[in-house]
Amino acid sequence: MAEYDNTLGTDMSLEEKKRAYDAAFRRLLSNKQILAWILHDCLDEYKDCAVSEIADRYIESEPEVTAVGVHPHSGETITGIRSEDKLLNEGAVYYDIRFFASAPGTDEMIKLIINIEAQQDYYPGYPLVKRGIYYCGRMLSAQYGTEFTESEYGNLKKVCSIWICSNPPKERANTITRYNLHEENIVGSVSEKREIYDMLSVVMVCLGGSYRETRGALRMLALTMTDELATQEKRKQLSDEFGLQMTKHIESEVSIMCNVSEGIYRRGIEKGIEQGLAQGLAEGQNRIIQRMLNKGAFSYDEIADIAGVSVSFVKQLDEQRKKEQ
Repeated sequence: MAEYDNTLGTDMSLEEKKRAYDAAFRRLLSNKQILAWILHDCLDEYKDCAVSEIADRYIESEPEVTAVGVHPHSGETITGIRSEDKLLNEGAVYYDIRFFASAPGTDEMIKLIINIEAQQDYYPGYPLVKRGIYYCGRMLSAQYGTEFTESEYGNLKKVCSIWICSNPPKERANTITRYNLHEENIVGSVSEKREIYDMLSVVMVCLGGSYRETRGALRMLALTMTDELATQEKRKQLSDEFGLQMTKHIESEVSIMCNVSEGIYRRGIEKGIEQGLAQGLAEGQNRIIQRMLNKGAFSYDEIADIAGVSVSFVKQLDEQRKKEQ
């Protein structure tokens, strides 16, 4: 804990607090217990599995695991060697968390990538779903030379891009939406095995509502982010309801998120009060100056001296007053 406390000082700017919060959230999500809940609720492959089974058996910890923002001192998180995918003549794509997982009931490997985006704007100038599809495309093409070579396309592994959106539009709050490839017969009636074409999934996990209104992975994620509970109560509910072992890693990240969230909330209140007071004082002062100008009994110099403003400011208000008359 001590190694993080220094980063949460009162001298941190609001932007620094937000970055610290986002970083703690990503580190928390790299925990295999939490990832198991996300896989269970987001992908068909894991819906019939126990969450503990997903964490212990199907999430592969090594050697093909790649991730970013992983807590350096915990053996329970997914660790890896790199967090980027770079193609010739193209820019690098950096992933928040990337890992391999085996599909229940098969010997195949499903390559998954989980992207955590704590964006204030769900529509940042482009559809996030399209970005998820692009990431899947990059993960598919990046398998050439590693998972398959030349014409060995049968070895291509499925990819998934799961996005955790903390502040979506109101109509998307507390929703999980999946986008897949589907078979459609245009003429005739034939059928391929699903595993032949079901090669990518984009999942949008949208929070935004109260944790009390949700269940499953949505409730678990909302609990980690809510400011309605004290840190100790939050830890207890995560342990009692979701079986999360309160390791030092999880406790540390939850504490950071609580502390930073409170700091952001308080700073927001303070800033709002400061802005409100400043605006109120300015408006009250302007009204007094306007009344003195309306009476016509005071010179510009006298008004400026009484109100504690410049003569030019008084003149500007008077010109505005005359235009409005």
